[in-house]
Amino acid sequence: MSYGRCFNTNDIRGKLGQGVDTELAYRLGRAFAVVTKAKDVVVGGDMRLSSPALKNAICQGLRREGANAIDIGLVGTEEVYFSTFHYGFDGGIMVTASHNPAEYNGMKLVGRGAKPISAENGLNEIAAFCDRSFEDVPMRTQGRYCMLQHRDCYIEHILSTVDLSNIRPLRIVVDPGNGVAGLVLAGIQARFNLAKVPIEFIPIREEPDGHFPNGVPNPLLPENRHVTSHAVVANKADFGIAWDGDFDRCFFFDENGDFVDNYYVVGLLADCFLRKQNGGAVIHDSRLYWNTQHIAGELGGRAVEARVGHAFIKAKMRDEDAIYGGEVSAHHYFRDFGYCDSGMLPWLLVVELLSRLSCPLSKLTMDYAIRFPASDEVNFKVADPAKAIKELAQCYGKDAVNIDYQDGVSLVFSDWRFNVRASNTEPLIRLNLETRGDSSAVSDKVQELSRFLVRYQ
Repeated sequence: MSYGRCFNTNDIRGKLGQGVDTELAYRLGRAFAVVTKAKDVVVGGDMRLSSPALKNAICQGLRREGANAIDIGLVGTEEVYFSTFHYGFDGGIMVTASHNPAEYNGMKLVGRGAKPISAENGLNEIAAFCDRSFEDVPMRTQGRYCMLQHRDCYIEHILSTVDLSNIRPLRIVVDPGNGVAGLVLAGIQARFNLAKVPIEFIPIREEPDGHFPNGVPNPLLPENRHVTSHAVVANKADFGIAWDGDFDRCFFFDENGDFVDNYYVVGLLADCFLRKQNGGAVIHDSRLYWNTQHIAGELGGRAVEARVGHAFIKAKMRDEDAIYGGEVSAHHYFRDFGYCDSGMLPWLLVVELLSRLSCPLSKLTMDYAIRFPASDEVNFKVADPAKAIKELAQCYGKDAVNIDYQDGVSLVFSDWRFNVRASNTEPLIRLNLETRGDSSAVSDKVQELSRFLVRYQ
């Protein structure tokens, strides 16, 4: 079997029994140790039923090549990142398929300092090693296996990034979706109680459960939002938060139960950090960015574009020493968190902001949506993504003010712009579009571009 087919640009993911199995996990552990020459490697896994066996196989593979496997147990992806950079280990491996259905699983890999290992810096070599015959590889001195209790240090670190001394009373619906966020929220609630921070959590679906009794935790899908929205309204909460399974993404619902577009959350957090730091660089992806650029310009900051994907965003964060980076997919990156993405820091910052401004969440993002209305991401299954993107650029390019091929193609016109790019993980092309203050033009232009793209299905 070829295991390399499960390797994507930034991670490993696939269906169980169709490339992702304990044999791949064992080979991955061996490959990781050999290719990276890591000595101490953090390993964690999410709540999926297949994750413990895959995690154990990775540990066996690491130890077979002389590396020490440091098991941090049932965790979110950012806990692997944290443990890697905080304790100074040589690398980390997280077993997760994030928001994919139950029959999927995979792995995310980082090196020293929690720097992502992608196709550009070692993932292809690891993939090739996984497909090797191991008979000619000599036995090394077996590495150690140990457990690490990291969570108290992790929670202390994320709470240290916000000022809890002036938090006003807030009621917050928290919805882990039966993922692993609930384990961390329990620890945060205990800290709040000790410090008398007046935050009341209203938890729903908080128990980790790999059977996914309430469906796959993916709040990016509109059909998955109604439970959180209803809970906010029913409990008269100040706002709500939902996470995906490994909680590296969080999603917001305002006091009316309305879903807050992630694009405007990027703007909100960019505003927050630029005010805190009196300027600096913020990173945005290529899909939607006019609002972020506007905010950075107003506050004396620099808005810098990067390709979609955590490996590209993190590399650009380090290059620019950026204080914050955000993707419209709800990944948020922080210099104070090892330039890594976190699903816990964003809502803590929103709590701090709401307390300081004493206004509802809906008001904070309303001006953004009026100034730069944007579409939801629209996906198209096409037979030849490269051809569709090329011919779309040729058709619309003659009237564009600017054309950028950094990630798919972005075309800018005087009062609207769009980006079309091929997915890194699925056989799709994705369309995002925004305008300057013209909400009716958003739907008109999406329909127009959709008519063009459906011809390539």
